Formats: sequence, structure tokens, C-alpha cells
Amino acid sequence: MQRTIDILSAGELFVDFTTADFAQTIEEGTLFKRTPSGAPSELAIQMARLGKKAMVASTVGSDDMGKTIISYLKKLGIDTSCIAQVEEPTTLILNTRSANESNIQVYRAADSMLSIRQFPFQSFEQIGVFHSTCFALSKNPSQHVILQAAERAQRAGCIVSLDINFTHKIFPDRIEAKKAVSEFARYKALIKISAQDWKNLYEDDAPAPQAVIEHFLKIGASEVCYINQDAFWAGNGQETHSLPFRSATLPDHHAFLSAYLTARLDEKNLLESATAGRKMSELPVSATEKVTKEQIYSEIEG
Repeated sequence: MQRTIDILSAGELFVDFTTADFAQTIEEGTLFKRTPSGAPSELAIQMARLGKKAMVASTVGSDDMGKTIISYLKKLGIDTSCIAQVEEPTTLILNTRSANESNIQVYRAADSMLSIRQFPFQSFEQIGVFHSTCFALSKNPSQHVILQAAERAQRAGCIVSLDINFTHKIFPDRIEAKKAVSEFARYKALIKISAQDWKNLYEDDAPAPQAVIEHFLKIGASEVCYINQDAFWAGNGQETHSLPFRSATLPDHHAFLSAYLTARLDEKNLLESATAGRKMSELPVSATEKVTKEQIYSEIEG
């Protein structure tokens, strides 16, 4: 799929204050590191590392934190023309470093104020992937705007993609969260979900990977990427593939999805896309170091 904009990634932008040391609770944290963050921008950054044209649609405050986030993304080559600054302050999150699931405290404000005017609907035919997150669907007006954008993106022939980064503190109503996910999935979405996200949303500790994949296919998804403690899984109803982890460190999910989507844009098949995703997830995580297609396709070409 050759289009002038490879990905428009829409949703939450915030400043993440993470404990410098491992901690189980916010109370234990005494020193915090500040990082501009948000899953949509993290995916866009990884796509940009692969040489892709990446845009972010989001809202931040008209404050110093908002300006800092926009400046940070511009320096990394991200198109920020769809990021708006609003009167509400930039969203802040306190976050613990944890070997398992982080403990977070959220101070929400600007992130949920997306407007339909921010989206370049006249250019959707030139966008390869429209991506968003469960976090972004957790509150209106952003939820309504993103679902409308997903519908238009699907009509324009975009790959429509959703990261189910569900946490109860962000989206306290599970019934509403499941409904929003189902509405997004029906636009033939590509769904990415981790075992922890599944546990958080569906309260199921040990799902069978094939059952997870079939659940989303039944509600309208076109393909599913599921990441559990052992492997990456990819399925589309006709075939399912499992690729075991080969690294002792936890894989970077955004890196995986960036290469997976890049491969889909390059019309690679399901197994090839998952293989490219795994390869990307094994590379050192960096916001600036470029990655070539030869690197991520080294196991499927030649």
C-alpha cells in the first residue's frame, strides 16, 4: 500500500513521571524521571525509526508541558500538525517502574479533548494506517471523535488498528470499554492486545491464545496480534502463527507493532509480518536510531 502518509496515530499524549528505581507503589517513589509519552506517539516514533511518515493527532495543554511534548515529537521527525493545544492542562501520569504491571496515578485533562476538526479527512485516501488505543476511547469527546475517524479511515481504504492498552484506572467502566472496543473492531480493525491487557479488560488470567484471536475476529476484527508471556501470536481466521520470544528481556510492544504494520503496508503476509515484528522488538529500543527494512526483513528475504 503506497500512500504519502504511512500512519496517523490518534489518542493520548501526556507527560509520564516514572520512578527512577523499582517500586510497588507511588508512595515508595522518591525520584521520578519525566518523559513525554502516550502509546500513539510511541508507535509513531517507532514507525519513524523505520523511515515511515508518521503523524500524531492528539491534544495537549497550552502550557509548558504541552509545548515540550510537541517539540520532542518534532525533533524525532513526527508530523505534529494534527496536535492541538487547549485550555485544559496537559495530562500527567505518575508511574512506578515494575517488573510486572506498573502502578499509576493519573491526572487527566487535555488528552481527552480531541476534536473532529483536527483530522485531515480530505487526505485519508493518502494515509496507510489509522491507529488508536483503548486509553483514547476511555472518555468523550475523544471516544466519539476517534470512532468517527476510524469509520472514515476504513471507508478510505486505510488499515485500521487498535492497541487495547486497557487499565481500570483509565477506563473504570469495563462494560463501556468492551462496547467501545467492539465498535472500533467492526471497522475490520487489526487488534493488538497483550496478556495483561486481556486480564485487565476481560478478567481472565490464562486465556488460550486462539480463543483471544477468535473473540476479536467474531466482533469484526480482520486480524489479531496477541502477546503473552512466551510468544507473539498472529491470526486472521484462515491461519494462526506463534513466534516464541528469543530474548531474555521483555519485548517492546510498540516496536513489534511498528514493524508488523510496516510489513503489512509492504504487502507482506501474516507470518512475514509477525516475523518482522519480532525482529524489530529484539533490537535496542531507541527514539532516534534508524532501522532499515533489510534489518527487519532479514529472516524473510534472502
